[in-house]
Amino acid sequence: MRTIQTSASFPLSSVKPLEGLLRYRAYCLEMTRQALRGPTRRRQRSPIGGASLEPFGEIGGLRYLRCQESGSLFLEELPDAVSWARLLQDVSRHRFSSEGFYPGLAQSRTDHVYTPKLEWIRDTLRLQGVRQPIVLEGATPPSTFTHLLKDSGMCSDVLMVDEMTVATGSGNCADAPRVHAAILLESLDRVDDPVALLQGVVNRMEEGGLLFVTALVCSGFDLAVLGLANLYLCPPDRTNCFSLQGLSRLLTQAGLTLIEVSTPGVLDVEVVRAHLQHNPSLPVSRFERQLIEADAQTHEALQAFLQRQGLSSFARLVGKKVSSKQEGAG
Repeated sequence: MRTIQTSASFPLSSVKPLEGLLRYRAYCLEMTRQALRGPTRRRQRSPIGGASLEPFGEIGGLRYLRCQESGSLFLEELPDAVSWARLLQDVSRHRFSSEGFYPGLAQSRTDHVYTPKLEWIRDTLRLQGVRQPIVLEGATPPSTFTHLLKDSGMCSDVLMVDEMTVATGSGNCADAPRVHAAILLESLDRVDDPVALLQGVVNRMEEGGLLFVTALVCSGFDLAVLGLANLYLCPPDRTNCFSLQGLSRLLTQAGLTLIEVSTPGVLDVEVVRAHLQHNPSLPVSRFERQLIEADAQTHEALQAFLQRQGLSSFARLVGKKVSSKQEGAG
């Protein structure tokens, strides 16, 4: 199984500036509260093997639970699936609007976020001997990445499906073509039923097909240090915040063999530093504060260590669909 590090470097302000996040976050929290004004359901078991959930804390008055086995975090209360899909669509449109989180960052995010993911997928497909695949992307539209995939020339076809349509099984997939690869970029973080989404996607994949997953993981440095004070942690974008162990187990319980588990994040240290600049009274330990106040060389060494040890908050995983017969032979 591969573990990949990166020497890439770019500032937090070029992809998700903290100062630009606050208004977007307030919008997300308010829209989530509105979605919860109708009938709701409460989570009682973790999506990871049905493990017990325990109270963890609140974000903007919304309660989160913690999986006792994996440490993963989950929003406790959810509306019905139709209301959740509508919420994701509203937030996605707002994110790209003139009042959203991404205006003015389109080219920078393409350079620093989407292009490296495209290269990762291209390199993995090449190493696995997959040429000109049919690729499925699960997302809530609009998706910048779909257009980049189509323009890349590496796919024979790119199919974009709404992630909530897959999760609810409401789409007609009986005649849908099987795909050689599928992509879920942080989709598992925001859908109301990550198990159903995974199973729906895996069912669309050919045997030997590859699933590419990215996620923000709570076992990573900035989330572990800041906890619920991390302003990037809020619904609906982070309705689920898996640990790296929990996310790995989620994929294997869906019948996938992991061929890569990496945390090649480059912003953990800068995220904590930005939070401390925004709120110097945050309760971090003296040692953590000493690390954050250290020089650039120390920051680079720390970030490299986090990548190598699987302790960055940005995770990339690749799972391969294998038949039970192949698993037994292995």
